[in-house]
Amino acid sequence: MAVLKEEDQRKVKEFFQHVTEPVKLVMFTQDFECTYCQMTRELVEELAGLSDMVTAEILDFVKDEAVAKQYGIDKIPALAVVGDKDYGIRFYGVPAGYEFMSLIEVIIDVGKRDHGLPADIVKKLERVDRPVHMQAMVTPTCPYCPRAVRTAHRFAMASDHIRGDMVEVTEFPHIGNRYSVQGVPNTIVNETESVLGAQPEQAFIDAIMKAIAKS
Repeated sequence: MAVLKEEDQRKVKEFFQHVTEPVKLVMFTQDFECTYCQMTRELVEELAGLSDMVTAEILDFVKDEAVAKQYGIDKIPALAVVGDKDYGIRFYGVPAGYEFMSLIEVIIDVGKRDHGLPADIVKKLERVDRPVHMQAMVTPTCPYCPRAVRTAHRFAMASDHIRGDMVEVTEFPHIGNRYSVQGVPNTIVNETESVLGAQPEQAFIDAIMKAIAKS
């Protein structure tokens, strides 16, 4: 049974016409799939069937442990969106609800090899000279969360030092508890800084610089 309705498939095909370079969706699951693992895998496989430029690689978190470590994957379901290199774009949890479009949009970004950030933001990101980990905590029903996710993913595309994660906190409640997440979106930067809400890009830049100063 298809994950997407026929009308949604038609719209995705239209979106994917903007994908001009190959995109690989690397998804990690396991033999005995959790509910969200199965949902994510089926969605990834279906999306890959909607464009010749989008392919899916389904891996086992346990059997393919070495590859999981290579991608820095530490929990499942996990999805990396990869172009001619690994930009550090990650989804942890099924990209459903409002986050479905976050996935579609970043596939297009990677497929165009264009993060779409303004020049002034890119210039500021060039000052990032050490590893930065952005974890955008979200829920599928949050209409403001995609903006934080998009920022994390675009920053990851723009800088080799930045990794951007979407983390669905209802699937990973222990992570929300670790950072005392009371509302979403809440983007954790290098364990030490957080950006609450769908803030402008400059707020994320400020958090990154503060985090770097503490590292």
